[in-house]
Amino acid sequence: MVQALLPFPQIDPVLLQIGPLAIRWYAIAYIVGIVLAWWGILRVLRNKALWAAPPFRGKPAATEDQIGDLVVWATIGIILGGRLGWVLIYGTVLCSVTPNYAAFCDGLPLGFITDPLRIVAAWEGGMSFHGGLLGVVIAVWLFCRRRKLALLPIADLACAFAPLAIFLVRIANFINDELWGRVTDVPWAMIFPRGGPLPRHPSQLYEAALEGLLLFIILQVALRVFHAHKRPGLLSAIFFAGYGTFRFICEFFREPDTQFIGPISMGMALSIPVWIGAGLLFWAALRKPKAA
Repeated sequence: MVQALLPFPQIDPVLLQIGPLAIRWYAIAYIVGIVLAWWGILRVLRNKALWAAPPFRGKPAATEDQIGDLVVWATIGIILGGRLGWVLIYGTVLCSVTPNYAAFCDGLPLGFITDPLRIVAAWEGGMSFHGGLLGVVIAVWLFCRRRKLALLPIADLACAFAPLAIFLVRIANFINDELWGRVTDVPWAMIFPRGGPLPRHPSQLYEAALEGLLLFIILQVALRVFHAHKRPGLLSAIFFAGYGTFRFICEFFREPDTQFIGPISMGMALSIPVWIGAGLLFWAALRKPKAA
């Protein structure tokens, strides 16, 4: 018999309401995650015994003062890329073919055409990690190009601490009662109010543990024990490979947003370009001798 043994904690998605302004856990997760990543990057840069990145192709890595500007660029990339990615990847597909999303879509995808400002209305909900990742990649590339800085060492620093933000955002997904898992009879199954009457995998917590906590530990060990940063691009490659793999695994437990090809969900399909990116980064990092 299918039975949920763990109650779903009824946490209000709105942390604080000030008149018409609603401060949501989801927004707090992004803000705190970005601040923690910023703090972690600065700690590494200040640890001269650990971080002594040589010039890469004649270009220096970022200084402490430049990291603040980089965070601003990356934040813009996350918001624009994440939201636009959701609109293009999920919003148009789900709202066209998935009746279960009718209430959430509220006239989408045609609503994006009649009211284009909804594309950047992240407060309505709907952010794509893969879109945000692409947005950050473009933002960091533009930042490095404009400041004439080495791209790969800076990307390595960002990737080393990105899982902190992923962890917090997945916890926020859990609080928001969204992205729940498939129906199951495991002892830790939960009944999600928006997920119907049957117990489901708390897949948001699986993703928080794997894509967030475990991936962060792997990257920190690679950085601090094996000094992977001495091969520019290697930490980024580990991040891409780890996220793509853990996301693919979690898709077996997560209720798929939509099917792509047969049993392959959209999340699984989007892991493929992430793995390709990881392969290119591994090639770039390992084709030359390790820096002293």
